[in-house]
Amino acid sequence: MSFKILKTDQKSNARTGILKTAHGTIKTPVFMPVGTLGTVKTTTPDELKELGADIILGNTYHLYLRPGDKEIEKMGGLHKFIRWDKPILTDSGGIPSFFIGKR
Repeated sequence: MSFKILKTDQKSNARTGILKTAHGTIKTPVFMPVGTLGTVKTTTPDELKELGADIILGNTYHLYLRPGDKEIEKMGGLHKFIRWDKPILTDSGGIPSFFIGKR
């Protein structure tokens, strides 16, 4: 993985760049559709690509609960499970696990 800064604004330090991963290149800043359980509701992977999505966001805790890590592993990993060949960012799911555990 690598990140290259393309341009920096001198007044605000805002920047644009390119993040290269094993699954593809992401131009930053980026709009990242949220697919908590591996899917962006009402949108297919092909539609996301047509819209220009370079990456989607998933939630590790929710994916662990449903469908479960064993099921995802059986399907060949998260990319194959959700039919997405571009980068995926998964967060730890720490916030939901903290609040759900408090019920």
